[in-house]
Amino acid sequence: MASDPVVHLIDDDDGVRQALAFLLTASGFAVRVHESAAAFLDAIATVQPGCVITDVRMPGMDGLELQRQLKARRLGLPVIIMTGHGDVPLAVEAMKAGAIDFLEKPFDDESLLTAVRIALDRHARNARRDDEVTTARAKLASLSARELEVLDGLVAGQPNKTIAYDLNISARTVEVHRANVMTKMGASSLSELVRMVFVVRSAPVD
Repeated sequence: MASDPVVHLIDDDDGVRQALAFLLTASGFAVRVHESAAAFLDAIATVQPGCVITDVRMPGMDGLELQRQLKARRLGLPVIIMTGHGDVPLAVEAMKAGAIDFLEKPFDDESLLTAVRIALDRHARNARRDDEVTTARAKLASLSARELEVLDGLVAGQPNKTIAYDLNISARTVEVHRANVMTKMGASSLSELVRMVFVVRSAPVD
């Protein structure tokens, strides 16, 4: 990635923010603190990639609503929920909505650090996948209409003769289109080509 990932820490308790920010910074993480979910969203245009640690109960917008807002805006920031005693049902709801983990207060330092490492690892993997999807989509866009038809046949596992029959063209023409598809997609094998197409077609549409 172009810059180090940032841990965005959101809690309305100033003492909690300072203590956790110190722990995370001392452990080598870049940290940015926010006093509320609303303050975090107000600064969203300048928010660096990374992950979010948020308390589930806060004045105004709570952690669950923040999580919904992040999902609605397709920001792709993994979320770790902090919860007080008795708020476990809320944390379970957050997990069902896609949170990475929930930490019941008081939690030990290593539990938090482990959750952050997992969240940032997921963010990195998601970022690589997004790059892969973007690149593959651009390559697919470079194919002609006929090449796309041949590609569909290849992905469906059809032999050249079947593709030729279905498209009412010669097998030799299919071979030419197939070679062009492999070249434009940058695929070294049919299995790699199929995987690239699957990655694009299984990705959410923006």
